[in-house]
Amino acid sequence: MRKYLNYIKGIFMLLLVVFLFAFSSLRNNARTPASINIHFNGENPLFIAASNVDKMLIQNQEYIECVTKDVLDLKDLESSISSHEMIETAEVYLTVDGGLKIDIEQRKPLARVASDPSFYIDRQGQPMPLSDAYSARVLLVHGNVTNSNIEIIYQMLMAIENDPFLKLYATDLIIDAQNQISMRTRDCSFEILIGDLNRLDQKIINFKAFYQKAKKDSLLKDYKQVNLKFNQQVVGIK
Repeated sequence: MRKYLNYIKGIFMLLLVVFLFAFSSLRNNARTPASINIHFNGENPLFIAASNVDKMLIQNQEYIECVTKDVLDLKDLESSISSHEMIETAEVYLTVDGGLKIDIEQRKPLARVASDPSFYIDRQGQPMPLSDAYSARVLLVHGNVTNSNIEIIYQMLMAIENDPFLKLYATDLIIDAQNQISMRTRDCSFEILIGDLNRLDQKIINFKAFYQKAKKDSLLKDYKQVNLKFNQQVVGIK
């Protein structure tokens, strides 16, 4: 008999726990977020203000702070925020204290295209509009920039981004109607003719060797053009 009583007590305790859990969940789901915290990853200046993100926190035509948790659609919020032209990704989740946390990754520009209108090229190789909140100090791209050659420009930008020397010194890229690329650096007055992207790694190696030798000999100011188009050599024009 005692054995059956223990079974009954165990079932009763289990049902009580399930009931309390369900009751607690229902009460919790009926609550609205206790707080909203918008966090931008990294230390880069903001291309979009937190107040602009706050204006996007609308669901079912209601501000998110007035929407109960059982109605809250976190994936929909993430999609809405990520669609902003200055935002790369957004992660939205509920914290243990009942608040709503939004982690935002901004788009990062690699270069600014000097055109009308001007725009950035971001680290994904996509056009990115300028921001009213902040102007990034990045390399400038001039010349014949089109939808068809932006991939070529992006490949050159990534080569510069991944090379510590060029990332420090390169200031301008120029692309002509034949998709031939030239480059300028901050401490040289001459133009560096790169041409197409064939053998680009070797061209960069050749240029750095030429630069170091010319700098050592105090000849950098003597050149008006440096041509990297030729195989296995650098042609400097004084």
